[in-house]
Amino acid sequence: MPRPRTDSSAAPSGARPAASRSTKSAPDTAAPTNAATLDRLRSRIGALSTTTLKRLENDLPWYRSLRPDERAALGLVAQKGIASFVTWYERPASPAWVMNDVFGTAPTELTRSISLQRALQLIRVVVEAVEDQVPDLAGGNDEAALREAVLRYSREVAFAAADVYARAAETRGAWDTRLEALVVDAILRGESSDALRSRIAAVGWKSTGRITVMVGSSPGEPSPTFVAEVRRAGSRFADDTLVGIQGDRLILVLGGISDQGPAFLRLSELFGPGPVVYGPESVSLVDASLSAQAAFAGLTAARAWPAAPRPVAANDLWPERVMSGDEAARRDLYKHIYVPLLNAGNGLVETLSSYLALGHSLEATARELFVHANTVRYRLRRVSDVTGWDPLLPREAFVLQTALVVGRLVGSRATQDRPPTRQ
Repeated sequence: MPRPRTDSSAAPSGARPAASRSTKSAPDTAAPTNAATLDRLRSRIGALSTTTLKRLENDLPWYRSLRPDERAALGLVAQKGIASFVTWYERPASPAWVMNDVFGTAPTELTRSISLQRALQLIRVVVEAVEDQVPDLAGGNDEAALREAVLRYSREVAFAAADVYARAAETRGAWDTRLEALVVDAILRGESSDALRSRIAAVGWKSTGRITVMVGSSPGEPSPTFVAEVRRAGSRFADDTLVGIQGDRLILVLGGISDQGPAFLRLSELFGPGPVVYGPESVSLVDASLSAQAAFAGLTAARAWPAAPRPVAANDLWPERVMSGDEAARRDLYKHIYVPLLNAGNGLVETLSSYLALGHSLEATARELFVHANTVRYRLRRVSDVTGWDPLLPREAFVLQTALVVGRLVGSRATQDRPPTRQ
């Protein structure tokens, strides 16, 4: 004869919390235990486990395609779940133990190969297999109570499974964030090794070109989700994005940007106050340290150009970087501006030098060089074609003038270092 139920109406209102929120180990009176049903459950654990494993093979195609070790781990979880149900049915208690009792034997790697959706499908099959046996396991008067107990227990197992996967996701997220920070740090330091390449592969980077580094200040008090928001914004414009925060600086490593103008403008809004600088493109993530070094050098020198746009290219800050002692900027000015002007000939260097020295006056330059003003105009257009910098624009004329100074210094140094000619 079933044990009589406790009349819950006699208890004060709010005296007993809901079963799923209970923190005590006292029996839950909403799931009465019948001694005969409990004995039958204990004697049928093996048969229920066998039936359940067969149902998993038949009902879940993905289960059959698993590796033997994965199938064995899931089968062990299913068997453990049935055995734990018997224990729970005897003494319904807080669901806190369910996670350790049911999922404690499952390897951590299982959450990587089995999605939460599939885990819930497995729980559903197990519950259906046990529920089908309810008429044979319970007496006539206890069938409804046992079926209710199965459903309540399946709910607790489902919540426990969700908790397991949530914790695994948090652990993976923390590790991925740390690994991402290590990759960003290695790029900034110019590290090039097999370890860096393996880390790059581990963070899922796929871009093979068009790598750019953006740097600027980080917000004063970033929210806990700030990095995720930056990464999500970066994914709208770039194929790959790495985010790093080092002190008060925010670093973005972007790969595969197709339209840089709108992308850099939008991403610059995520930075804190002050200049935002992006470096030149690199051909690979391993070589992105050059872009990062240029961007950081530009960030240091940007204060010398108060009217600089935001964001600004590191190469647009060549003059300021040279004055702050950046050797890379000095080499770039010599290589990309002065040398091409020398090689182009046709008096481009002389014309540009006179034009800049005479206050950007075409007529004065023409008189100085004994040529027509149209010839000066033509040569200045050639300067723009050869270098990409227009001497008619004040800012770009400043870049060209700095390149002339750098080129003369390099040429003078080369002459001084040349050994004397033997007579």
